[in-house]
Amino acid sequence: MRELETALGHTFADRSLLETALTHRSYTAEHPGTHNERLEFLGDAVLGLAITEAIYRRFEDLPEGKLAKLRASLVNRDELAAVARRLDVGSHLRLGRGEVSSGGREKSSILADAMEALIAAVYLDAGFDVAKRIVLDRWSDAIARRATAPGKHDYKTRLQELLAESGRRPVYRTEGEGPDHARTYRATVTVDGEALGTGAGGSKKQAEQAAAAEALNRMA
Repeated sequence: MRELETALGHTFADRSLLETALTHRSYTAEHPGTHNERLEFLGDAVLGLAITEAIYRRFEDLPEGKLAKLRASLVNRDELAAVARRLDVGSHLRLGRGEVSSGGREKSSILADAMEALIAAVYLDAGFDVAKRIVLDRWSDAIARRATAPGKHDYKTRLQELLAESGRRPVYRTEGEGPDHARTYRATVTVDGEALGTGAGGSKKQAEQAAAAEALNRMA
């Protein structure tokens, strides 16, 4: 288990927590002991809070509905199983003979549950700050992928999509001022005649994106 602790980035003071986190129900059907389902329950909450806080702080312009969708894309069985595979959790699991023979060490459901249990074990062993650090270390790539996904920072597209749900559309008015080599643009976006956002930039596109971002903030 030392290898797993090294990969995880935490050495347990209470190693029984680690052992329990790696113990599947099928193992306890053949051997006395405690399986990881209670830890899994707790780990789901710890993971959810860590990810929710991280995206809340990172994506300040996103409204609640978009944040919820982003969190769902990060906190799910597939993402948990992917993290577990990168840590090689499967080779450390304690499984019953039936699960071993049926490929349980590679089953996404078992790996995801074990990953949640490991997060809970770290939380109980060292507290939320340590558990959060481990979560963010392991989920940082996934968060970054979603931050740079096409359209993620395209505020105009996001505003248009949001308004389209209610049959409305944004209208931009952009004006430039100053000499050609140092021209500044100011944009205002209106919806149904009401100004929702203003912005400035070195190009029309930048100014309109800034205006759309402000509009999204006001609508959040």
